[in-house]
Amino acid sequence: MENKERELVTVTTGQEGRFRWAAVSAMLLAIGAILRLVSPSIAGVSPNWIIAMYCLAIVLFRLPVGRAMGIGLVAGALCLATSKSVFPYGNLISEPIGALVCALIVALPFSMKLGRVDLKPAVSALCGTFASGLAFTTLAKLILGLPLNVYLYGMLPVVVTVALVNTVIAQILYYPVSALLGGIAVKQKEDGI
Repeated sequence: MENKERELVTVTTGQEGRFRWAAVSAMLLAIGAILRLVSPSIAGVSPNWIIAMYCLAIVLFRLPVGRAMGIGLVAGALCLATSKSVFPYGNLISEPIGALVCALIVALPFSMKLGRVDLKPAVSALCGTFASGLAFTTLAKLILGLPLNVYLYGMLPVVVTVALVNTVIAQILYYPVSALLGGIAVKQKEDGI
């Protein structure tokens, strides 16, 4: 019998979770896309699960603006593919704007706690969803030439409603997802991002 030399695998300490943020973000966006496809509308409004999930990823990993914008572009492509809108290409602009606003909220130097409850997930999802929705509806109004009444009384109330729903979703999911990730997001920013 022939003896084969064993090949050793070397692991460099400190590099194990370097791209964990990307894997978790991709998983959250995939879940958001599936939920967006299967969620029914209630009174013409359904949550934008993709926005809620990318806001959650940005908050969990406290991503810098550049990485958040990358997630926003991927989210825009997913929203484009799953859109029920007459103007789906607006997502390619609106989602990076929403992700940017979310990242800026997360980067604020002060705490947003009410007792022991961290409200950054709720505040960032509210602001991110509102910014994304406002950008999308404004683009749709300008490009499609929609009347001002449709914009003010038909589209903006939907944006506010979806923003409120996403606020609740992000806040509810924050602690279980953070616990599932071993509490990494609650403690501090990952090294190298």
